[in-house]
Amino acid sequence: MTQTDTVLIVGAGPTGLTTACTLLQHGVDCRVIDRRKGPASEPKALILWSGALEVLRRIDVADALEKRSLPLSGASYWSNGRRTGGVRFGALADTAFPHPLCVPQSVTEGVLYDRLLRLGGDVEWDTELAEVQITDPASSARGDGGLASSNVSVTLSVPGTGSPAPFSPHWLVGADGTHSKVREAAGISFEGSTYARDFLLGDGEFSGGLPEGEAQYHLTPEGVLVVVPLPGGGHRVFFDRDATGEVRPPSDEDLQKLLTARGPKGWRVDSTWWRSTFRVHTKVAGTFRAGPVFLAGDAAHCHSPAGGQGLNTGVQDGFNLGWKLAAVIHGADPALLDSYEAERRPAALRALRNSDRQTRLWMLRSGPKRVLRDTLLKVATATGALDRKIVPELAQLDPGLESSPAVPGALPKTDPRGTTSTTNATGTKNARRPRLLRPGVRLPDTPWQPLHGTGAPSLHEFLAAGRHALLVVQGGSADLADATAREAAELAARSPVGSQTDVVLLTDHRPRGGWDASAPYARAVDVGRKLTALAEAEQRPLVIYVRPDGAVGAWSSHPDLTLLAAGVSVLGAAVESVA
Repeated sequence: MTQTDTVLIVGAGPTGLTTACTLLQHGVDCRVIDRRKGPASEPKALILWSGALEVLRRIDVADALEKRSLPLSGASYWSNGRRTGGVRFGALADTAFPHPLCVPQSVTEGVLYDRLLRLGGDVEWDTELAEVQITDPASSARGDGGLASSNVSVTLSVPGTGSPAPFSPHWLVGADGTHSKVREAAGISFEGSTYARDFLLGDGEFSGGLPEGEAQYHLTPEGVLVVVPLPGGGHRVFFDRDATGEVRPPSDEDLQKLLTARGPKGWRVDSTWWRSTFRVHTKVAGTFRAGPVFLAGDAAHCHSPAGGQGLNTGVQDGFNLGWKLAAVIHGADPALLDSYEAERRPAALRALRNSDRQTRLWMLRSGPKRVLRDTLLKVATATGALDRKIVPELAQLDPGLESSPAVPGALPKTDPRGTTSTTNATGTKNARRPRLLRPGVRLPDTPWQPLHGTGAPSLHEFLAAGRHALLVVQGGSADLADATAREAAELAARSPVGSQTDVVLLTDHRPRGGWDASAPYARAVDVGRKLTALAEAEQRPLVIYVRPDGAVGAWSSHPDLTLLAAGVSVLGAAVESVA
């Protein structure tokens, strides 16, 4: 068995490419196929929000995307020709990406594909999944993680070979869109509904003073007009209409009629370079996993385009699945994969509800309901409620993983009920940890001064590599902190993810006597004191396991770090090696 035979990814859109890049960065080769003849040329989805951008930074493509994007300053809502409300972008705290970026999907795919090639991967274009057979799906629960023998058999239709090509991957990832063959072969339902409206859009050049820095939603009794400025010039216009069954793209004349009826006076279509007519579905797969088969992106959930949630949710699916598959392939507990659906299906449902709610607000036809909607928009804008509520939901920065089985929290557990309290050196329980150490919560950023082994000026810069991390936070003597950091580094090195794990010691001041520059861990001064303040009360070091997605997985102030490792699936094998 070769590593290339381990994972087959069907679909080389943003979700499939993110999954593949994540696997490669974590030391696992994979095979990627796509029935298209090459990367996408159609712009399709436009908006990248903060949560997805942080994921894309972890696979080293965010900078390239920023250079080819247009930051949006906000969105406004219009009714009866008057502005009824709006949200401001750019106020999101604690992220390197406070603004959503307007980037055509074709650009996002192209940048991800270039990254895949640089990582040593490739896509087998014009290659189709002809047949799939899945046997013994329960084998994913075996101690070997299903790697002892393959329980997936696929047949690929490869151009120029003259005959189908059989292949037996150990894991199959369906990132092949709303009409997923992988989902169908696994017998997974796709539950939901279809809006009884056609949707039309056009990208091109327009005149008459269309907005340059914000998205606009013009809500009329006949339907919606959405206008989004594009990077490099031009705009996208988007409309809904009564369903006709017509599948041909709208003409420029069609777009002009709708623009005249719903937009401000004087807006004109000069020329278009892409037009499309489509139906919108709101559906979610009954399960995201069937044994060795996983669904991600549009194969697992499809959304209204309202709020630009689909692509963003799919990118986060791909990263979540990628690092977990890599850890299990390297030897971590296969139960880690159970957390994929536990984490990503609720996230997809939240995004789906969000986009569905916005779409239904667009479609209000009744006069009284429209008046009520417009009034609520005015009040929510004036009070700042739209900014506080809507923007964080759309940004998808909060992973919402508190109930995930992959975030055990405080370790070792001192309460049989599994509370998040710990026991200090005197044997008494401490108060509950503050929010920043709640299991599954994304760690807030804190500035630090790098001293050795890292050049990162802050916690988020350090975590932007998208690797596992053990943060050793000094509490008590410097000698004890150094000894704990050394033990943490040794433990990490013995773990299945040793080559993908970073260890850093955070101190509250620069050591007067210097430090060991040959130590197997990095060292930095916690200038912001967000983390070192937590360890002061313990009078012993605090060790925090941070997942590749920046979420808190577990922590411990117990002197026996093997008890921490035993509770974290990606580190657990380190305990066995010294048992």
